[in-house]
This record gives sequence, structure tokens and C-alpha cells, in this order.
Amino acid sequence: MDHHHTVPARTAATEALRRLLEHCPELDRTHDLVRQFAAMLDARDAAPLPDWLDRLEASRLSALASLAKAIREDQPAVVQGITTPFNSGVNEGRITDLKLQKRITAGRAGVPLLRHRVILMAHLRRRYP
Repeated sequence: MDHHHTVPARTAATEALRRLLEHCPELDRTHDLVRQFAAMLDARDAAPLPDWLDRLEASRLSALASLAKAIREDQPAVVQGITTPFNSGVNEGRITDLKLQKRITAGRAGVPLLRHRVILMAHLRRRYP
């Protein structure tokens, strides 16, 4: 068996991505911008956000420019999303409550679902006052 021609899948994928980005400047720019945003999330640091939004708009790609516009319209919420830990169970519970209230008022939640959710929320309240 010849082991010289077996390339680990990860290396092959990395190489394929590198070649693809080399041949498609738009994709290369997008890839960089996505990685920069991921770095902000990893570091929970929103300080680079304004410059990053400028780079999105300067990319000359309409989808990214419209994304920048949408983020600017709700920038405080985006900053909070970047800087807040994601495993916030208590906040999730409050959001679930709000969604449930919207469903009830829109008449889209059946009685069995409501009964189940009320019991679940009561249980969660005991654990996370």
C-alpha cells in the first residue's frame, strides 16, 4: 500500500479552500471579514466593530454592504450580542417567555403546548429565580 498519496482530509480541504480563495477575490475578502467577526465573538470584544463595518461597506459587495447597514441600525444590540456570554440560561428563559406570550396572543399555541410550557417554565423558575 502506497502511503505517499494519501493526504489527510483536513489538509486537502484547506488546500482546496486556498485555491478557491486565490481564484475568487470576492470570496477571499468575504472569508477574511467572516474570520474577523468570528475573532470578535471569540474575544467578546466589540471594539473593532465600527472599523469592521467600514470594511464591509468598502468591500464593494452588495450583500455585505446591506449587512453593514442592517447591523448599524441595531448596533447596540449587536455589541451586546458580541460582548455577552452565550450560555445565559436566565436570559434564554425570559426570551422563551416572550415568544410564548406572542404565540398566545397570536392564537398559534395549542392548549397541550401551553400546558407543557407553563409546567416547564415553573420548573425553571425554581432552579433560576
